[in-house]
Amino acid sequence: MTTSELEVLETPDESLKEGYVRDVFYLAVNCGKMMLESGAETYRIEDTMMRISKKYGITDPQVFVTPTVIIFSMNEYSLTQTVRIDYRGNHLEKVENINTLSRKIAGGMPLKKALDEVETIHDTLVFPFWLMVAAGGLVGLLFLLLFNGHLSDLPAAVIGGAAGVFVMEGLLRYTRVKFFTEFFAALVISIVSYIYVSLGFGVNLDTIIISSVMPLVPGVLITNAVREMIRGHLLAGTMKGAEAALTSAAIGAGVGLVFMVI
Repeated sequence: MTTSELEVLETPDESLKEGYVRDVFYLAVNCGKMMLESGAETYRIEDTMMRISKKYGITDPQVFVTPTVIIFSMNEYSLTQTVRIDYRGNHLEKVENINTLSRKIAGGMPLKKALDEVETIHDTLVFPFWLMVAAGGLVGLLFLLLFNGHLSDLPAAVIGGAAGVFVMEGLLRYTRVKFFTEFFAALVISIVSYIYVSLGFGVNLDTIIISSVMPLVPGVLITNAVREMIRGHLLAGTMKGAEAALTSAAIGAGVGLVFMVI
């Protein structure tokens, strides 16, 4: 999961307040951009960008955020920026770091220091690939225990969960079409689980598969969709709900294909 390069923003007048407004604009847009790419709710992004702008003296900022685009304007200075978001993941550490930065700004952090800190947040390292795969295996194991699965099924849940994350994250390096990455991840999990049970090592195929696919389930996305709808952001809530439904369909299709064949 990566965050693309910080935007290089240009204004019609580089000398405008000796670059002060330009820096505020840069700070607000890139905080919003990183939050959206990291899985934050759209209303949280809008609120953060508005608070940052107003804290630094911008009296009439306007921001509109959807899951795929940010439109930000400072009408007082005739500045407008549209930022398209091509990739969205779950990197809640960055969301929390920007929330913390916003609170520091509200407490009086100087603009120059805030700019330095947003650069630091941008460079925050994502989890290494091997750790994400290991976490997938751990999640599969824990959910099997939660579902009162048989102890002999534990290795399959670990292998299946790890294999699913391995396939999904590996394919994301070559394609951004998440439906296909999730479909093939669920397909591999189902194949691994079926082979394990058919060889006589496992007991409950259904429990193994359900436990192993849990790392793929869009829990954060579903939660955010409900929160958006409750807050009245109907467009964002609908879009995120549709994305969660598509992910669920991909997982179901991958698992269902194996059951159709066997």
